[in-house]
Amino acid sequence: MEIRLEHLSKRYSNKEWIFKDLSYTFETGERIAIIGNNGSGKSTLLRTIGGMSLPSSGHVHYLDKDTSIHEDELIRHITFASPYLELIEDFTLMEMLSFHFKFKLIRKQISHKELIRLMYFEGHENKLIKNFSSGMKQRLKLALAFHTEASVVLLDEPGSNLDQTGFNWYLQQLDALPSQTITIIASNQKEEYQSCNRIIDLSVPLGK
Repeated sequence: MEIRLEHLSKRYSNKEWIFKDLSYTFETGERIAIIGNNGSGKSTLLRTIGGMSLPSSGHVHYLDKDTSIHEDELIRHITFASPYLELIEDFTLMEMLSFHFKFKLIRKQISHKELIRLMYFEGHENKLIKNFSSGMKQRLKLALAFHTEASVVLLDEPGSNLDQTGFNWYLQQLDALPSQTITIIASNQKEEYQSCNRIIDLSVPLGK
């Protein structure tokens, strides 16, 4: 898998540029951190890479063995976790897993019961998501991203709402990703992206 950003730029209406003229290539097995001041465009860039936000100009290309992947097929290749992505609050944990994995393949073909064990959520199978704590919800979002079969894992502020136990769990899950995965983390917290081998800093002021 390869991701190419070509002269990627984003702004809303006629306001100042959020980011401008970014060109990068991300290859199989890379771990990339997108860092920068608040408002520098980290989350917006991550959503744009993932196809959830259109660029104002420029292009994002996904290639598999030099063959372009159509945007309609991206859902099979990308998984995403973010504090602002909502879960279905009226589902139980087991219903949420069943729903998610109707549309996605589970990594390593583990059972839902085993995934619940990996999240340390035994005994919460029939608990409604709306009754989860914010930390439990974040752990579930991360687990869905980590354990979905995908070539690209996008994580936005992955440590949000996690206590130290939850954060240690996040680091373990991150380290357990297959070596060929492209992982991109948007964060200002160095502990969240300490395993990344490449840094993109959006803090440099941009023109309007």
